[in-house]
Amino acid sequence: MSDEPQQQDPGGQGGEPAGTGKAKKPKRPKRKGWRRIFPTWRMVLGGFILLVLLGVGAFMAGYMLVEIPPANAAATKQSNVYLYDDGSEIARDGEVNREKVPLKQIPLHVQRAVLAAEDRDFYGESAVDPKAMIRAAWNTVTGKGKQSGSTITQQYVKNYYLGQEQTVSRKVKEFFISIKLDREVSKDEILSGYLNTSYFGRNAYGVQAAAQAYYGKNVKDLSTGEGAYLATLLNSPNAYDVATHPENKQRAAGRWSYVLDGMVKEGWLGKADRAKVKFPAPDEAKGAAGLSGQRGYVVKAVEDYLTANKIIDEETLAKGGYRITTTLQKDRQDAFKKAVDDQVMSKVDKKARKVDRNVRAGGASIDPATGKVVAMYGGIDYTKQYVNNATRRDYQVGSTFKPFVFTSAVENGSVTQSGQPITPNTVYDGTNKRPVQGWSGGTYAPENEDQVSYGDTTVREATDKSVNSVYAQMAVDVGSDKVKETAIALGVPKSTPDLTASPSIALGPSTASVLDMTEAYATLANHGKHGTYTIVEKITKDGEEIALPEQETEQAVTREAADTTTSILQSVVQGGTGTAAQGAGRPAAGKTGTAENDTAAWFAGYTPDLATVVAVMGQNPETGAHTPLYGALGEARINGGAYPARVWAQFTKDALEGEPVKEFDLELEQGADLPVVPDPTTGGTPDPATDGGATTGGPTDGGTTDGGPTDGGATTGGPTDGGATTDGGQDPGGQTGGQTGDQSDGGATADGGATDGGTADGGAAQGGPDGGATDIGGTDDGGASDGGDLGGLTDG
Repeated sequence: MSDEPQQQDPGGQGGEPAGTGKAKKPKRPKRKGWRRIFPTWRMVLGGFILLVLLGVGAFMAGYMLVEIPPANAAATKQSNVYLYDDGSEIARDGEVNREKVPLKQIPLHVQRAVLAAEDRDFYGESAVDPKAMIRAAWNTVTGKGKQSGSTITQQYVKNYYLGQEQTVSRKVKEFFISIKLDREVSKDEILSGYLNTSYFGRNAYGVQAAAQAYYGKNVKDLSTGEGAYLATLLNSPNAYDVATHPENKQRAAGRWSYVLDGMVKEGWLGKADRAKVKFPAPDEAKGAAGLSGQRGYVVKAVEDYLTANKIIDEETLAKGGYRITTTLQKDRQDAFKKAVDDQVMSKVDKKARKVDRNVRAGGASIDPATGKVVAMYGGIDYTKQYVNNATRRDYQVGSTFKPFVFTSAVENGSVTQSGQPITPNTVYDGTNKRPVQGWSGGTYAPENEDQVSYGDTTVREATDKSVNSVYAQMAVDVGSDKVKETAIALGVPKSTPDLTASPSIALGPSTASVLDMTEAYATLANHGKHGTYTIVEKITKDGEEIALPEQETEQAVTREAADTTTSILQSVVQGGTGTAAQGAGRPAAGKTGTAENDTAAWFAGYTPDLATVVAVMGQNPETGAHTPLYGALGEARINGGAYPARVWAQFTKDALEGEPVKEFDLELEQGADLPVVPDPTTGGTPDPATDGGATTGGPTDGGTTDGGPTDGGATTGGPTDGGATTDGGQDPGGQTGGQTGDQSDGGATADGGATDGGTADGGAAQGGPDGGATDIGGTDDGGASDGGDLGGLTDG
């Protein structure tokens, strides 16, 4: 061994002995500055692994802990109880309509239609689809509509084992039960269970019950088109039932086409066969016996209200167990039915007149101060006429829409083409087929009823007589888009079919429901304050109260706009087409209306206390098609100023019996009460005694507004309108009255002539302005004061 000292490490740092060939590993520098706030890749990886382990552990725990339960108790549905506002019972919905059938009895094309609608990858996918669940959640959050990301397996689990409540715990259970069920039973068993438990609407659970409810046949006999329609219903039974909601047929047909196109895409249906399939309209629904009379209509209206406002979803409500107190008042509900029976249904004679079988009626009444629906008439009997005529949205509202045009004019400070402010006294040209001015969308020249030209006429007179040419021009002057906005603000739903911003909007081609129009007129009655209508006062289940939306009231239009509209609608009742409403014995404002081809007649009106709308409609009971009412009830034509106004008058009188008579408290727009300034270009001089008069019709055109001879001036031919005392009969004065009273009001062939009304309703065959209707198609409502051919409504 050498005695020399051992050689030191160069630099005196120590470390590995020289000659070993290994250098010491340097220390990792410490993270400094902004880099300290970010995790290292080791931390990220470790965290990810930890999350995976936790997720796997949670999944295993959930899978082991969650057991497949027995069928839920909701498989045996409870009844919902519906009450009047005083707590007395209206109705109980019936027992569950359910019939189970084996999968082999369900045609393959029906099974595939359901798969095309709900889960096209059912046989090849797992029980849950995470991507679909994430996509559905994203679409719901981003406003693309509430969507389901559930597979058929998940939907079956929800229907049969769990419930419809939207909770996290229910979704978690659904997730694990679906996975377990998918491992333990076959796909065919799951599909069979789904088809036998799903809700199809009309109280039908399962595809067999649905086949009977919609087509009156067993499921094994369904065609491809019928099966596709039942599959369509699974997405939204109430919305796609086109017999109950005819206005939704376009949406339903679109969904139905989606189902069939999906079958083609999956190779389950040939293109040629697809082209041959026609939309199979379902049978008209039949109400349960326990829901006869008005009860079923009330139940249906309440269901629609609860589901539309997302208070309770359709399937959950169908499970039952709710106690629902409505806002309906029993005495007023009874009064509405009696008014319709007395004034309309008692006149129906199906043996004598085939058209009488088509007569339908609907009505609704709202307290303007509260927005509560106090009465509703849905039809003659829910078990005979299933569709609620008070809530359906498929009949044109006609001239009952015109007041919204004038309201919008005042609300927006609109002026005529010549720059004159629009007030009740503003003069317009009421010439028949006068092209509107200032409209860039092409030529539009609407006809007045019976082709009558009125010449220069005030807005008030044009409202009394419902002059189309005036109101179409006014819609352009205001701006049809603004008119639409005003109508929506008053209460007409934004989604109303044919509510289109064009000059024709003034003539009422839109198809709002009776209840929609009642809500809008209630806003006018409430001085422009709009509170969304409600038909439900309180809901409880198992003693627990269900939260209802807060009823908020807002100033939809200015008080001046609403009140000035009320002032001209008072004139309609006092001396225009709505004089029959005077039978209520109350200060009243209202407007008549007629749908195209006289398929419906309306009266919409209000007192300071009550807003009510009544419609008489024509519908073929077999095909469901809208039909004209010519000759119905023994009359040549049905007008809003006749039967609807009479129903309105009787109901309003009875509903307000014992309550003090209130006058309208109105604040009018500036200039609304000023006399008409003569137009120097025409040389006409308005006559103050005739409400502004008309420069083309003589001093008798317009008449007085309170009693007395109103339409012909002369009394030669009877007390009113130059007509006979028997409304057009052959007695002395019948023909001569029309001829001598005033050629401007009826002429030889109008109202009082031997032809019982001549051309139409007190309208003048000789061009007189009084009484001619102005609605789309049919008469507007009984002539100016005599009811035309419908019975002499005022008789002086």
